[in-house]
Amino acid sequence: MPKPYPQEFRDDVVRVARNREQGVTLAQVAKDFGIHEMTLNKWMRKADIEDGTRPGATASESAELRDLRRRNRLLEQENEILRRAAAYLSQANLPKMMFPLVRDLAAEGIPVAVTCRVLKLSRGHYYRWIAQPITDVELEGAYRAHALWRAHLDDPEFGYRFLHDEAGNVGVAMAARTAWRICRDNRWWSAFGKGRGKTGKRPGPPVHDDLVRRDFTAGDLDEVWLTDITEHATAEGKLYLCAVKDVCSGRIVGYSMDSRMKARLAVNALDNAVSRRSNAAGCVVHSDRGSQLRARKYVHALNRHGLVGSMGRVGAAGDNAAMESFFALLQKNVLDRQRWSTRDELRIAIVTWIEKTYHRCRRQARLGRLTPIEFETIRTSQTAAAA
Repeated sequence: MPKPYPQEFRDDVVRVARNREQGVTLAQVAKDFGIHEMTLNKWMRKADIEDGTRPGATASESAELRDLRRRNRLLEQENEILRRAAAYLSQANLPKMMFPLVRDLAAEGIPVAVTCRVLKLSRGHYYRWIAQPITDVELEGAYRAHALWRAHLDDPEFGYRFLHDEAGNVGVAMAARTAWRICRDNRWWSAFGKGRGKTGKRPGPPVHDDLVRRDFTAGDLDEVWLTDITEHATAEGKLYLCAVKDVCSGRIVGYSMDSRMKARLAVNALDNAVSRRSNAAGCVVHSDRGSQLRARKYVHALNRHGLVGSMGRVGAAGDNAAMESFFALLQKNVLDRQRWSTRDELRIAIVTWIEKTYHRCRRQARLGRLTPIEFETIRTSQTAAAA
């Protein structure tokens, strides 16, 4: 079963169809974008419902109804959890001993995840408690903490190093780093020590190695993708475009546009690319070191889809030259051709040029004078015949 088209792609096609020139039929627009005319008609009917020009339930209303039913079911479960928890606490049970209640509610059909969320408990700790209520590690940690606490009471001016020595003298051995961690967690500081405040800095997101090294060739489709973000000004403000390009065919397999350059822009482009390619797992996705492409959301999206991240050096545009060349073509053929009044006007022009001209009309010498769509069609047919 083929994967559904991304919602952003559907909206762009409908936008182009609504703004088509006089004499251009819907069948021609559908052909330009590689879809069936009936599919385009269906998308336009749904768009009319969303805009309120045609009767019917909108996607937001349907989603709201599903959400209300789900929330109603969750509220019933949460009320039962709170009622039972109140009765449980009235018997003088400590909060850390709430795990038996979680177990009882799970036996009655209430999910453990819901109970732990309402009672602010950790599911991981609950399942470990089920396996072993008191672990050897916890028992050993309690002995170590008790030895350090007794030493701290005897000599409040001792720091963690001296407390570590004192605990060792009574037969409770541990690493100095372990003694420091226990003292830090319990705030057992030396009476002469200075409290150290946090700097407020957080570690930056992970940065991938350069797996491409300016070798913009690939032996097969979905082996190496390139991605980057560009921008262009309109009278309404800037429009940002994030595109994902297949190195083998040169096709733009996914893209996303927005009025703000956030990490979500790059994530949407990546999601759109994966939704249109069935064998993307293991593909190397190469980019520059922009902050949006180093964000946690983007890194999580790579991991979620089974993709491999790759990044060029800081300030080295040549490390992503093949993607920059595509943006140069876009700049020359679309962005710089006129002044754009609205973001929608520029968006329609970009989508039309990518899907109609670049994919289906512009022949590339490195592809044997084929267009990206023709090259992928031939390559897919050869692969299927070989299989």
